[in-house]
Amino acid sequence: MSQRISLTRYLVEQQRVDGHIPSQLRLLLEVVARACKSISQAVNKGALGGVLGSAGSENVQGEVQKKLDIIANEVLIEANEWGGHLAAMASEEMDGIYLVPNRYPQGEYLLLFDPLDGSSNIDVNVSIGTIFSVLKKPEDNNGGVEEKDFLQPGSNQVAAGYCIYGPQTTLVLTVGDGVAMFTLDREQGSFVLTQENLRIPEDTKEFAINMSNMRHWDAPVKRYIDECLAGTEGPRGKDFNMRWIASMVADVHRILTRGGIFMYPWDKREPHKPGKLRLMYEANPMGWLVEQAGGAATNGHQRILDIQPTQLHERVSVILGSKNEVERVTGYHSKV
Repeated sequence: MSQRISLTRYLVEQQRVDGHIPSQLRLLLEVVARACKSISQAVNKGALGGVLGSAGSENVQGEVQKKLDIIANEVLIEANEWGGHLAAMASEEMDGIYLVPNRYPQGEYLLLFDPLDGSSNIDVNVSIGTIFSVLKKPEDNNGGVEEKDFLQPGSNQVAAGYCIYGPQTTLVLTVGDGVAMFTLDREQGSFVLTQENLRIPEDTKEFAINMSNMRHWDAPVKRYIDECLAGTEGPRGKDFNMRWIASMVADVHRILTRGGIFMYPWDKREPHKPGKLRLMYEANPMGWLVEQAGGAATNGHQRILDIQPTQLHERVSVILGSKNEVERVTGYHSKV
């Protein structure tokens, strides 16, 4: 780009020129970005910073926490609790919501985050990231914040994004006016706009799914993958490549960059659970980003952003990416 535009300038223009966001939301997003820079530094140090390995504890989902999971969670809380922009936060790593302490001003926004997505990849130096979502506190709530205030459909989001810690540290953001990508300039210490108006191709030849679970899939998913694997001789008439990083941030980043479809569907191993990924911390923010870039996101039956959450750590089946492929898989579910 001919002129370097910082994240701060981009957000100021979203606020002042285009009127897409109020000043308090702008300040909140800048604080989240600064927290992501701190997490990036911890991730980059790796073994030199003593941050690799298990923390010897489990989160609310019963998953073993990595040291960096806990560090990232603490960084996000400490960075955001005092600024006066938030009323409360919720994290994939915490059982319940975190209320902004009374000693700090109370804001009108609610922040949800997965502090370190793909943490199983930390110790093998594969890209991981932070996912975040911002909601407004319900206007009819004049008192303290409760868990039910977070239970809003993804269509209510006012901002969403992720920061991926890979060969470059990249922040991807939407405030409802398309998707913008920022790269961290480590020498200057600031995020710089490197791409605007990201668009996902409607068609693709790449799919991302954990093939080891094939025997557990429902018929519509198996039908779709079988057709992809059949290649030029099959009903699709083209060859597909499979990509699977086991880090949602990395898989979605690839899709936003060059297209593709990502699937983490319901399967028969735990039939009582609607899926593996978390609706509030992963599916909603990623689903909105993908839609803002011209893609689609469903659970196989309905648009993810239309799902009404019933609990903070609700799980969901996820199919997102290139619009025509997502619609095809969703259509197969309707025929069952």
